[in-house]
Parts: sequence; C-alpha cells; structure tokens
Amino acid sequence: MAAHTLSALHVSSSTSLIIQKPTKHHSSCLKPDNQVSSIFGQKLSIRISNLNLSASKRRSSTVATVSFSLPTSKEKTAAPDGKLPKWSARAIKSFAMGELEARKLKYPKTGTEALLMGILVEGTSLAAKFLRENGITLFKVREATVELLGKADMYFFSPEHPPLTEPAQKAVDWAIEEKLKSGESGEVTTAHLLLGIWSQKESAGQRILAAHGFDDEKAMELAKNMDKDIIRSFK
Repeated sequence: MAAHTLSALHVSSSTSLIIQKPTKHHSSCLKPDNQVSSIFGQKLSIRISNLNLSASKRRSSTVATVSFSLPTSKEKTAAPDGKLPKWSARAIKSFAMGELEARKLKYPKTGTEALLMGILVEGTSLAAKFLRENGITLFKVREATVELLGKADMYFFSPEHPPLTEPAQKAVDWAIEEKLKSGESGEVTTAHLLLGIWSQKESAGQRILAAHGFDDEKAMELAKNMDKDIIRSFK
C-alpha cells in the first residue's frame, strides 16, 4: 500500500495557512473555488488578508494626526503672495510635545507653560539649548507648572489634542507675525515660538521663564539667531 504524504505550499506573509489534500505523487492543485481538503476530509477556505490596505489605512491615520497637530494662526496675516510661512520640523515636534505634556498633567488645554515644556522635551533646537544654558530645565518648568496651576483631577482625561489657551494661541500668532515682519525666507522656528511665549505677559509660561531668570536682555540675545533652529559649527 502506497504511503500518503502531506505537502504544503509556501505561505506568504499575506496568505492564510493552506493544507492540501494528501497525494501519492507529491503534487496537488487548488480547486477552482479556492478550497482544499484536509487529511480529515474537511474543506478549508483560503483567505487572503489585505495587509497592504490595513497598513495604508494606518499610514493615513498617522498623517492626519500630524497635520492636525500643526500650529496655526487665527490672525488673518499672510505673506504678500498670500501664503503663511512654514514651521520647522523642530518647532512642529515641540508643539506636539507641548500637547503631550498638557495631556500628561491632565490639563484640558495646551497653555504657554505646556509649549515651553514641549520645547525642552524636543531638546535639540537652538531655543532648547539656550534655555538649558541659562539653567531652565524641563524638570524645573514642570515642577513650577504644578506649583502655579495645581494638579488636575486624577480621573480627568485630556483630549487627544488639547486646544490652545488664549495666551498660547497669541504666542503662536506672534511667532508667525514676527516671521512675516522680518521679510526673510525660511521657517518659523522654536526660537520664534519661545519668544512668542515670552511676549504673553502674565501668562503661565512667561511667569515661569521670568521666575527662572529669563528677561528681555536674554530674549534679545536669542532673537539674534531667531531664524535658526540649530547652529552648526564646522572646523
């Protein structure tokens, strides 16, 4: 009596497991209805999972989230050609990290203090390095924020993108307006955003900066390199 063998097709990453009918000649073919019989006589359907479609949907969702996180101005200001200046990659990341810091503290909105923390969390920009050089660190700002604004209800959940407070929105508007006033090409940087926070007197972010030694003199020093997100030195 001939011995029966079980052969298997190569299974790709997007194809479900296939079991074929035992055969004496080590060969088999699929039925037209995309079904094969197992060794127990049961029919198994072949199902192709559309992983590419799922991956595409995930990518689309990510892009939508990033776009939604872009800081925008409410003021009707634009360049002569009608276009608003673009934000630098570091400024966008700082803004997104500011939203995240607001969520960590369970605050309902993203304030100037959260934007300030976002700049320090991103950490690689000229503005972040300037703050650290002057003794203003993420730990100090976070601690001062809790002392100034208090702790949120532990059962409160912040929205995915906490909306900006009025001072924070004005800080974003200031950053864009200053870039437009300069008349220079380039992007809105984290330095623009930091100076926008400083411009909002009596806001939480401005008060925290002032309490840690930041003043108008330091603001003017930072403004000299406002159009740069990072200074590279070449020897």
